[in-house]
Amino acid sequence: MRMAAIYARVSSEQQREENTIASQTASLIEFAKSHDLEVPREWVFEDEGYSGATLDRPGLERVRDLAAEGQIQVVLAYAPDRLSRKYAYQILLVGSPATESRHCL
Repeated sequence: MRMAAIYARVSSEQQREENTIASQTASLIEFAKSHDLEVPREWVFEDEGYSGATLDRPGLERVRDLAAEGQIQVVLAYAPDRLSRKYAYQILLVGSPATESRHCL
């Protein structure tokens, strides 16, 4: 079984109402179960109220640390814009040495 971490984020009040962190996380946990991925409870990271325009977010930092340490093989996010609003940052996150040989789904 491959080890995975979950990353969820909402920044605006509208996002909090329409697509809550809880609903993102629940969907990703179900996805992990159906794809034979193990996600320890402590590897579910939620950044509520943080803008996707910056990479300076506590949950995202921890996901990157786990990837750099080689503890996870997969990062699950509800949508690419949950990682970052900027496409260049998405590419940076997915293609960085910390995530090399890791999968972002």
